[in-house]
Amino acid sequence: MTEPLDTGSLPNALPVNSEENPAQTQAGQAQDATKNNAKGSFHETYGWERSTLEKLAFATLHEQRLARRWRTFIRMVWLLFFIVLAWFGLHQSVSNQDVSKSHTAVVEIKGEIASNTEASAELIVSSLRLAFKDTGSKAVVLLINSPGGSPVQAGIMNDEIKRLKHLYKKPIYAVVEESCASAAYYVAVAADKIFVNKASIVGSIGVLMDGFGFTGLMEKLGVERRLMTAGENKGFLDPFSPQSEIQRAFAQSLLNQIHQQFIQVVKSGRGARLKETPETFSGLFWSGQQAIESGLADQLGSVDFVAREVVKAEVIIDYTRRDNMAERLVKRFGMAMGSGAAQSLKTWAAWR
Repeated sequence: MTEPLDTGSLPNALPVNSEENPAQTQAGQAQDATKNNAKGSFHETYGWERSTLEKLAFATLHEQRLARRWRTFIRMVWLLFFIVLAWFGLHQSVSNQDVSKSHTAVVEIKGEIASNTEASAELIVSSLRLAFKDTGSKAVVLLINSPGGSPVQAGIMNDEIKRLKHLYKKPIYAVVEESCASAAYYVAVAADKIFVNKASIVGSIGVLMDGFGFTGLMEKLGVERRLMTAGENKGFLDPFSPQSEIQRAFAQSLLNQIHQQFIQVVKSGRGARLKETPETFSGLFWSGQQAIESGLADQLGSVDFVAREVVKAEVIIDYTRRDNMAERLVKRFGMAMGSGAAQSLKTWAAWR
């Protein structure tokens, strides 16, 4: 029979149970320590990055909130600004006086008669409508100090004055200060009477189209004009191109036609009072005294004189519509926006 092996007799024998082997225990502890160290090193290596990203994310969110609040604040400021402008515009009254009481309504026509000016048909017509409509106004006075301007704008005013006279059955008088020439006189002849100062300038019943021609100078300087058009007369009145006799005749016929329209308006407005001479419609102008003698005006007088002696209502109320502060600010803002858009469109071709 075989004897059982006595393990205790082997000097270098290792224990069969690993739990009782200290070397294995130490190795396992070393492995655990290595793993723990690796985990700690991982957290130390990547933990600060995560923390930094979190801080950046929160900072970005904070900045976005601030930017959104700032945009909201700016929008509220603009909204308040436009509300204030609208309030000023709506609460601008014609006068502090009571318009329901008997008075003389005055509408001023000052400066050049043209669109986008204080003497534009848009502003003057709206002022006239209000002046005629008010029950307290006994008559309307056009206070004129203008060298003239657009025949189109003047024609619109002339037609509207005739319509309002017929509609409201109220008289309208023109009072001239320094000048009432060209398109301004075109408007004045729609009035029932024209009052002037003896030194006023009245008349200039004519039409002009002015410009310059540089063709001779360009030839001397050796400058070549390169103008391309579709249509043989598209470059009509171009100052750098020679003018043909056909174009000159066409322009003259156009001016003659508008001149005849002017003449007919003057004859219709002045009627039998007009003492026509060869110079009347030649484009000349006269003093107020001469204008009375030729029938272009009726008599000497000022606004106060007309209100006191003619209308018999000494209280004068100005109905002239002018751009108030709110409207001027809005127009300037619109012009600034428009100029920015124009700059961006400069590279685009334009039809002219």
